[in-house]
Amino acid sequence: MRLASLALLLAFTLLAFNAGHILLGVAEGGSREQKVWASAGSSAVLPCHLHLRKTSKSWKQLPDKTSVLWKRHVGSPHQEPHMVLEVEYSGLRKAALPMRPRVSVQDSALRNGNFSLRIDPVRSEDAGLYEAQVAYNTGVHSCQVELGVITVTLSPPSPVVENEPLLLSCNSSHRASLVETCWFHNGHLVPTSRTFCALHGTLSILRPAVSDAGSWRCQLRYSDNEIISATYNLQILGFDGPANPVVYAAAGSSADLPCTLSNLPSAFGINVVTAHWSRFAAGHLQAQGISQNLSNRSFPLHLSAVGPGDAGQYRCAVSVGSKTISRDVTLAVITVTPSIQGPVSEGSHLLLICGLTHPRGHERFQWKHLDSVPTSSKLAVATSRNLEGHRSQTGPTFEIPRVSQKDMGTWECSVYGPEGRLGAVEYGLQITGAQTSGPPSIFSGQVTFWLTLTLFLLLTVCVLALALQKRARSPAFPALEAMVAVTVPKKKEVEENQKDKIQQTEC
Repeated sequence: MRLASLALLLAFTLLAFNAGHILLGVAEGGSREQKVWASAGSSAVLPCHLHLRKTSKSWKQLPDKTSVLWKRHVGSPHQEPHMVLEVEYSGLRKAALPMRPRVSVQDSALRNGNFSLRIDPVRSEDAGLYEAQVAYNTGVHSCQVELGVITVTLSPPSPVVENEPLLLSCNSSHRASLVETCWFHNGHLVPTSRTFCALHGTLSILRPAVSDAGSWRCQLRYSDNEIISATYNLQILGFDGPANPVVYAAAGSSADLPCTLSNLPSAFGINVVTAHWSRFAAGHLQAQGISQNLSNRSFPLHLSAVGPGDAGQYRCAVSVGSKTISRDVTLAVITVTPSIQGPVSEGSHLLLICGLTHPRGHERFQWKHLDSVPTSSKLAVATSRNLEGHRSQTGPTFEIPRVSQKDMGTWECSVYGPEGRLGAVEYGLQITGAQTSGPPSIFSGQVTFWLTLTLFLLLTVCVLALALQKRARSPAFPALEAMVAVTVPKKKEVEENQKDKIQQTEC
């Protein structure tokens, strides 16, 4: 019995040696039929390997005269198969016209017994039975591989924009009846809901959002317990950020309303993008068409020196190809309204009211007295000191029962939300008669004392100067001040009186 076994083994070895050191048969099950599944749009490899005999030195290569012919069986088994790809002894290649640019075999692998057929990309019509015939010297061996194709289609076609209903369909070339379909988004099973509806290999998304983009995998289970799956990378064109963003800006400051696309339009093959803004409350806001290059996906609206009248809802509409998507942005303006307009007298009762247009209901307010000290630690100390004695540090209303000089300066009202600090507004408090800046009080008292003393000395000098000037104007002989002024007659009157007296004497 052992002699017979040894004889058979020797005969088999000699036959293999005469065949060019090739071990007959096909890898992965020999010549039996194999099955490969591939997604439409991806690549598929139909395996066909001839095992080479391993010697003590190295792997022997195939003979020089080796060729491979891949055929595809179409229709009934009695029909002649169609040629797909042929590689002759000389290296000349022939391929069927419909599949010529998509089918190939690796040159480096041929000499090592790898005759696998690569199809890239796979189409749904490529499904079927393929057969490879490998010829070397006088031997011919074959491989049979059935290619199954699973296809995921999207309707409407790309680009898909947010809030526009879409339908994902999953089909395969498997001939058994479909029993169950499951959908997975980024690895997580998607249950049926009002937003996602799965039925007979399809999935409908009523209001897709940017968050719905990513990897979608469909899993099909058939009546023969065959389970097939395929993946589709879904891209949705929309806007970055929250669905209804709110921008908080202080009255008198500038504001930038965001309008940023989630993807570059060039990723969808779109060459022209325009955008314009409009405002709801005041009708049409100076709409301006913006033509951007494809390296930019942001279309913000800049507003300078906003006020309460600028608050409201704005809309950014972006035209991408034949579709238009829009996003509403709310501008909320923060203001501070004092109970006393203008400068405030010391000792007055003052209320500072922090107002917010378009509140969402979850905002909270924080008041702070800003100090000129730049360091944050000293600022915190000064703030806590300045707020001592006041009733409220939080809330929209801040109360100062009796205004004093230490309350003078800049007060800041900050608005906070669940996501953190939203915005802030400043109010400058001016107090009547108070100095806005200067040295400490002790130095102020010394300056006041020296100013008063200087004025007193100047006044004394002036009084003495006036007294001396008056005394300098008095006469040298005080007795003359009592003399009575006598009227001196004029010369003509004296001559006339003398002439009258002469005439009276002559008579």
